[in-house]
Amino acid sequence: MKNIAILAHDNMKPKMVEFLLSHTDWIPGVNLLSTGRTAEFVEKSGIKVKHLSPGEYGGYNQIREMISSKEIDIVIFFRDPVVNVHHEDIKNLMFTCNAENIPFATNYATAELLILGLIKKEASDRRKPVV
Repeated sequence: MKNIAILAHDNMKPKMVEFLLSHTDWIPGVNLLSTGRTAEFVEKSGIKVKHLSPGEYGGYNQIREMISSKEIDIVIFFRDPVVNVHHEDIKNLMFTCNAENIPFATNYATAELLILGLIKKEASDRRKPVV
């Protein structure tokens, strides 16, 4: 089962819920993890999410540690395009994803391609003969 971290700036939380609800066919096959406010917002739509600490209280660091421990497969972080300043914890999260070769989507279109790629890869892996 895949672990996907989902995060969103405040103005993008509704877009995250829209994304998740429009892709419910793959949600049963993954564990969604999220920081405080994003997790609460997503759960209001009926989607199950594992709660981590709020971002400003260490949630981003928890995700980074999980990435380093190979416990996170994809990070989806819907960024608000008008937010020009990124806190150090967000910069560190992006750095960790790059350093550990973890797919990192920052918008709806990229997240959709990652999920479609994941589904296709899993289907391909199931068809490979066991050696």
